Amino acid sequence: MEQKPFCKKCLLKEMSEERFKKELADYLDSLEEEEKASGQLYEERLSVCKQCDYLNAGMCKACGCYVEMRAAMKARICPYGKW
Repeated sequence: MEQKPFCKKCLLKEMSEERFKKELADYLDSLEEEEKASGQLYEERLSVCKQCDYLNAGMCKACGCYVEMRAAMKARICPYGKW
């Protein structure tokens, strides 16, 4: 089966899980080095999120962000003060 190219105007629900994971990885790779949190900080943040009751399938139910994207950016914070 031929895979369709990614449509920049498509919704997440229209993407396959594989495509979504690739887009997330591409986004994280595209961040400028000075914008990125260190690998250790990123993992510490994700560890906190994984224990949070607001986490649901990679998304924060409280603020609506994808935690892997928010945690990857050095200047971002948890809007609930958890990191």
